[in-house]
Amino acid sequence: MSLITEKMNEYVASVQDKLRKMGRPVIAEMFPATYLNTIETTVTNDENGAFVITGDIPAMWLRDSSAQVRHYLPLTKEDPDIRAFVASLVKRQSLCVVNDPYANAFNRTGDHITQWQFHDDTEFRNPMAWERKYEVDSLCYPVNLAYHLWKASETTDHLDSTFKAACRTILDTFEREQRHEENSRYYFRRTNCPPTDTLSHDGKGSPVGYTGMTWSGFRPSDDSCTYHYLIPSEMFASVILGYMAEIARDVWTDEGFAYRAEKLRSEINAGIAEFAVTEDPEFGKIYAYETDGLGHYLTMDDANVPSLLSLPYLGWCSPDDPIYQNTRKFILSKRNPYYFEGKAAKGVGSPHTPKDYIWHVSLAMQGLTSTDDAEIDYLLDLFETTTAGRGLMHEGFHKDDPELFTRAWFAWANSIFAEFVIHAASR
Repeated sequence: MSLITEKMNEYVASVQDKLRKMGRPVIAEMFPATYLNTIETTVTNDENGAFVITGDIPAMWLRDSSAQVRHYLPLTKEDPDIRAFVASLVKRQSLCVVNDPYANAFNRTGDHITQWQFHDDTEFRNPMAWERKYEVDSLCYPVNLAYHLWKASETTDHLDSTFKAACRTILDTFEREQRHEENSRYYFRRTNCPPTDTLSHDGKGSPVGYTGMTWSGFRPSDDSCTYHYLIPSEMFASVILGYMAEIARDVWTDEGFAYRAEKLRSEINAGIAEFAVTEDPEFGKIYAYETDGLGHYLTMDDANVPSLLSLPYLGWCSPDDPIYQNTRKFILSKRNPYYFEGKAAKGVGSPHTPKDYIWHVSLAMQGLTSTDDAEIDYLLDLFETTTAGRGLMHEGFHKDDPELFTRAWFAWANSIFAEFVIHAASR
């Protein structure tokens, strides 16, 4: 049975009409397939809720599945079917978090054995987990989705006891990982792989000092951190802890839970204030990408979200925040080792993909955080010319030749492109 509703089709047609009036017939033609890609190609349902795969990999990432449906949220107030679909995904994600807060991606059932389960050495072998790379952002995304579903739909049924149990698990995990070396049993070792697919120091990661922030083993790219306080993820954690506190007060009437979330948030914020900012010789004060609390900083940005580029989108700051603006200039310059300029495009890539490959996700994020109409129009031009004639987004494409790309079926990229197009059409 199709999950596409009449209201969804009407909405797609209305956006296409705006795009044509803007003089963007090519984007208008691309919009329906990208907007509907997640709901048409990645969703299955069972008694545990909606299971949303990432595309060409048959597993559900907590991060990707949340991002893949965000552009449907504006319809959830008026369309009960879409609301029920997103709420069922929140339920599924909550069950996953309770099952294993250290897993980044999950199988639909415990009967599916992945290749990683034969090779990975970690303290808990979990048949439900596709992979157990611990990423702070993986725990942020389900809370972010649930909160924004509440605000968009004005309903709270999904903020139930299962979701509260997931939030309690997230708090437990973030607090434990504030002192990773002392309190955590988590480790992750993978053999016969690139160094970014495993953790150094016998699976525990490089040393860190206490900062109040919470430790992350891996980035949202699923690559291991160099220094394990990943600043965009710390900022995202701060944002969603504020959401948790609001839900605890307004929905659960649980002051104790709200206090606990706010206390952890204040500790993370203090760590960000003390350790997240560094000085760039060209751009001045900027946010570092990673730090260890021991005086080491990594200055770069990655296409995957949360990223430094995405901070206003995540709700951490406004687009005109001075340090964010300095950081943005750094990110979109050759000072960022993963910023590439070529004959076909310029934009941010990732160490997760080959050198000189720009990500559609990062181009969409650049647009979603821009206040410059000329920049937004330039990015729309790039999207028209970098899909290799397929009309769908990819993971990365070569800066000189968009016919060279990774991942023809990557639903997150389609969803965030659709979200950017809606943003551009609303100007």
